[in-house]
Amino acid sequence: MNLTLKIWRQKDANDKGKMVDYPITGIEPDMSFLEMLDVLNEALINKGEEPVAFDHDCREGICGMCSLYINGEAHGPDRGVTTCQLHMRMFNDGDTIYIEPFRAAAFPVIKDLVVDRSAFDRIQHAGGFISVNTSGNTIDANAIPVNKHDADTAFDAATCIGCGACVASCKNSSAMLFVGAKVSQFALLPQGKVEATDRVLNMVKQMDEEGFGNCTNTGACEVECPKGISLENIARMNREYLKAAFKG
Repeated sequence: MNLTLKIWRQKDANDKGKMVDYPITGIEPDMSFLEMLDVLNEALINKGEEPVAFDHDCREGICGMCSLYINGEAHGPDRGVTTCQLHMRMFNDGDTIYIEPFRAAAFPVIKDLVVDRSAFDRIQHAGGFISVNTSGNTIDANAIPVNKHDADTAFDAATCIGCGACVASCKNSSAMLFVGAKVSQFALLPQGKVEATDRVLNMVKQMDEEGFGNCTNTGACEVECPKGISLENIARMNREYLKAAFKG
C-alpha cells in the first residue's frame, strides 16, 4: 500500500503546530497502525529528520496509551479496538490519512501526537479507590454475596482503560463516561459502599476543576469507546451524585 499521511507536528505545548505531509510506501495490510508509524519513523531517522512522537505501551489494547485521532475518529475507523489494534487493511491503497492528537483543554499536547492525560489520574486520586482492607485480611469470597447482575455490570464498567476516546469524541470534551465508569464499578459492590458519598462528590468536583465539559447526550463517547462502556454508567453516576448531594 502507498499512502499519504497528514500528521500533526508540534514541538511542545507552546508551539503553534501544523499538519505535515508524509508519503509512505510498502505498507502491508496486516500491519497495525502503530507498526506503520514505526516504518515512517525509521525512514525519518534514516534521513536525519525528527521522528513523530506518539504514545504506546502494551500494544495489546489494554493500556489505552496509543490514543490517536485518525480521519476524524478516536482510534480510527474500526470499532471496539484501540489504535494499536487498528490494522492497515481498514484503509485502501492511495488513501490520505489524517492523524492528530486527542484535542481537549484538559489534555494539553506534550509533543506531536502525545497529550498529557494526567487529569484522569487526578480524578481517580480524588475518589476512585476503596478503603476496605483486602490485603492480609482476606475472607472467603462467598461470605459477602453479590448479585450476579451487579457483579457483571461492575465488571463491565471496570473494563474502562482510561484512554480518553470519550473526551476526544465529545464536542464538549466531557469526561463523564470515564468518571461514570469509575464510579459505577464501586457503586455496585459492597466494598465500594464505605465512601460512596465522598467518592462521587470528589470525583465530579475534580472533573470540573480539570476543565472537562458537560455531557452532550449525543452518545458519541459510547460509539468511539474501544471497550464499549455504556452510557448507563453516566446515568448511574448522576443518581449517585444526587443521593450524595441530599446526604450533604
